[in-house]
Amino acid sequence: MKYDLEERTLKFAINVRKFVTTIKYSSYYIDDIRQLIRSSGSIGANYMRRIDL
Repeated sequence: MKYDLEERTLKFAINVRKFVTTIKYSSYYIDDIRQLIRSSGSIGANYMRRIDL
């Protein structure tokens, strides 16, 4: 079975960014949204770094 994790993690990060645009803006949780965006992208980066080792 092929695990297309590189493609799936990229799609996940893109989908998270699309989801974030649907959230009504509030300064109350802007830091949580920023962290969500950063962490969604780091999944793919960590995977790519792991396969390069």
